[in-house]
Amino acid sequence: MKTGNSGIKRILKAFVYSYDGFVESVKSEAAFRQELALCAVLLVAALLLPVTVIEKLFLISTLFLVLLMELINTAIEAVVDRVSDELHPLSKKAKDVGSLLVLVSFIYLGVVWAVVIYGVI
Repeated sequence: MKTGNSGIKRILKAFVYSYDGFVESVKSEAAFRQELALCAVLLVAALLLPVTVIEKLFLISTLFLVLLMELINTAIEAVVDRVSDELHPLSKKAKDVGSLLVLVSFIYLGVVWAVVIYGVI
């Protein structure tokens, strides 16, 4: 599905596609909206915590990781649903692993935040 665009035009189109993906995710994915809201709150908390810049970076990076894993999960689900709507063990496996991506990223978020906050207390 090559478009023939190159150079700055390709880069600008990529930004448009990314924006479209963001808008579609916000409109159609409740989990993404919830995680976005949670990340907004935790971003403010990370910026206000009396920790080093590196610790803030770790805290904030976990927020982006959760959002990235949710977007990957959404992409996997969209492709699986596009291929077929019938129940199939491989479709279930793909969707379950996508869900696990999100869970693992939340566990990592929890561990990093607990370690950093424990250091503050």
